[in-house]
Amino acid sequence: MGLGRQILLVVAAVTAVLVAAVLVADGCAGGAVESETSADRAPRVIERGDRESPPAERVEPSRCPPEVAGCAVTEGRVVYVEAVDPDGDGDAHFVVADGQSISLPGLTAIDVRKGLRPDPLPGVGDLVSAAGPVQTGSYGQDQIHALEFHAAASGR
Repeated sequence: MGLGRQILLVVAAVTAVLVAAVLVADGCAGGAVESETSADRAPRVIERGDRESPPAERVEPSRCPPEVAGCAVTEGRVVYVEAVDPDGDGDAHFVVADGQSISLPGLTAIDVRKGLRPDPLPGVGDLVSAAGPVQTGSYGQDQIHALEFHAAASGR
């Protein structure tokens, strides 16, 4: 299956999960709904000291070298990982949800060469950044050929 088709399948799967989450949150998932009293529906006030919020996850920003023409930068959450490249050259491919929309609306594919691959590889949901020239991938998609790649530290 080609990367372009895989990207479309990932987009469809993510969309389906988001729609399901909205339906469940709205109580339209078809399950039984228990009655709740007005006290159950009353908003709860949480004082600032009552909970600790986790630190915001950050990733080192990637930057384009000034001498590289057609360079683009992206930062986003990984929605797809191709850890084993079919052509055997050892690179990895990632698709991230981002605002750059280089490959598809809301998505950018990143080609990370063998020497730049992090160990361990980031997984779905991890925050990454990349910078490099936009090139055409083997399936005709626009993608970033990473010259710089960073991943936020994950709990894995």
